[in-house]
Amino acid sequence: MIPIFEQYPLLKQRIPYVQLGEFPTPIRHLKHLGKEIGSDYLYLKDDGLSGQIYGGNKIRKLEFLLGDAFRKGAKEVLTFGFAGSNHALATAVYAQKLGLKSISILLAQPNAQYVRRNLLLSHVCGAEIYHFKNERAAYIPTTIMLLRKKLKQGKFPYIIDPGGSSRLGTIGYVNAGFELREQVVRGLVPEPDKVFVALGTMGTAVGLTIGLKAAGLKTRVVSVRVADVKYANKEKFVKLFQKTLALILSLDSSFPRIEISDHEVDIRHDFFGGQYARFTEQGMAAVKLLAKSEGIRLEGTYTGKTMAALIDQVRGHGIRNEVILFWNTYNAIDFSDAIKGIDYHQLPRRFHQYFEEDVQSLDEHYSE
Repeated sequence: MIPIFEQYPLLKQRIPYVQLGEFPTPIRHLKHLGKEIGSDYLYLKDDGLSGQIYGGNKIRKLEFLLGDAFRKGAKEVLTFGFAGSNHALATAVYAQKLGLKSISILLAQPNAQYVRRNLLLSHVCGAEIYHFKNERAAYIPTTIMLLRKKLKQGKFPYIIDPGGSSRLGTIGYVNAGFELREQVVRGLVPEPDKVFVALGTMGTAVGLTIGLKAAGLKTRVVSVRVADVKYANKEKFVKLFQKTLALILSLDSSFPRIEISDHEVDIRHDFFGGQYARFTEQGMAAVKLLAKSEGIRLEGTYTGKTMAALIDQVRGHGIRNEVILFWNTYNAIDFSDAIKGIDYHQLPRRFHQYFEEDVQSLDEHYSE
């Protein structure tokens, strides 16, 4: 049984859920990296190993979202992201596992090797993918497509918010907070003073903030912004916190009525790099350092920037005795065999550019 359902049985009865992942995910003591940067208590929670087919942070959210789609009798799910979206890929992978068709509305982004791999696996999973320059360009064609689906099938596809960060999807990381408490109780990790996590669509960070507070941990969530500030900011963070908590309380009034103040929302803005998915020197240096010291793979869009913020915090503030937990949200499952031999020309023509144009310079000499 998952921790939040074990503690609040009413939620188990009232929240849709389907098991997709492998939990709890492991915790590692990063002794070598800690010695390198000056931290005695540096740990990693590896959600990269959250699934057998494909890992990362999205599986926790999809267990609730696809559970809801399944309960409502959906045949198709539709979601949104950028061309290399890990969320869109995870949705395609696990929708296929449940016998659902996946549709992805994807926007242009800076090119990278992971974009190519993710697009190929989405294709292998039978995803219907569409590429647009930006949100404005996608709006009318997506609306028309939805109307056609409704006319043809009698119902709209089940809509999943970008990143799975709706109030229902966010509950996946509320549960993760309770999972971490269990690991603290079992002695697998000291109670963290800080948890560093990437901040994109915010569901992971918001869910963790609720879960850790409700579980009675003192741990402070440090969110490292990796998306444009119009998507990831303090006001939207608090709003998603309140909406998610309100949903949980409407289903089980015994859940703690926690609160959050503005000063508790700790968002680091200095590691974004000016554009979504644009790699940074600091981020890639952090990626290489973790790979060299611990043999753990990160990437340049989310986790590399988050690790860069953590390293900067430790080196700049001399917090050797603080317990710091890095929450790895990047898939660690090798799916190269699944896409081996797939010709990118099988993808819709608008995606060919990601295979025919160079990747961004900071990604050129880095093999993930």
